[in-house]
Amino acid sequence: MTQIEPAQSAAAAVPGEALLSLRGISKAFGAVQALADVDLDVHAGEVVALLGDNGAGKSTLVKILSGVHPPDAGTITFRGDVVSIGSPVAARELGIATVYQDLALCDNLDVVANLFLGREQTKVLLSEEVMEQQASSLLQQLSAKLPSLRSPVAGLSGGQRQTVAIARSLVGSPAVVILDEPTAALGVAQTAEVLNLIERLRERGHGVLLITHNLVDVKEVADRAVVLRLGRNNGMFDLQHASDEQIVAAITGATTSAVTRRAAAKATKAGEGE
Repeated sequence: MTQIEPAQSAAAAVPGEALLSLRGISKAFGAVQALADVDLDVHAGEVVALLGDNGAGKSTLVKILSGVHPPDAGTITFRGDVVSIGSPVAARELGIATVYQDLALCDNLDVVANLFLGREQTKVLLSEEVMEQQASSLLQQLSAKLPSLRSPVAGLSGGQRQTVAIARSLVGSPAVVILDEPTAALGVAQTAEVLNLIERLRERGHGVLLITHNLVDVKEVADRAVVLRLGRNNGMFDLQHASDEQIVAAITGATTSAVTRRAAAKATKAGEGE
């Protein structure tokens, strides 16, 4: 029977504990080298942004961590033990949950049914009351706002649907949560809802790996950023000190870009006005 654990034991991790460490991860598809010697760390109570242009290798890395593809080389260490993630089920049982961009929700089912889809609690019949109580408890812990637990998902906003998908990933109490472009195509208010939810995950002690193209979102909620370029590490940044220009330069591989040129132009205009 699947249980939703209290917030304290959701990740059962000491703050700052290294939950997930990758060393020298490589993956090729035929002649295409998708990843080469990639390193990455995610700690308890930390949000790490994984950044990179299209084709940088972000999706491949997520699929390796989700058990979709095995790495060709390198090691994955989870909570101090070297592990092999052979399937999505193995990743979930290990304590790694992934929320993909398409969310994979069933529009015709309500919130409770979506949260427990494939993990229904049963004796002889479905334990609807128990599932609803546990769903309500989890959503309260996340400070999530939904019109009703019995509302069909089809009638929810984009931000509310993302909330349901993230909450569903927490059934089973994973230590690490991977979010793939969680604010893509959302409006300002809905984006704020999702960013608040990411902060709740950090407060609960989860390690969060956030894949996004939105630097504003990164600066809002992430603690560190890891940049991939052409399948390799191309920068690791403490976001309290890193500038947008530094991050963009690492993503594009250029010392100058549209962002850096625009910043320089603004600085020049400001100097002229003094």
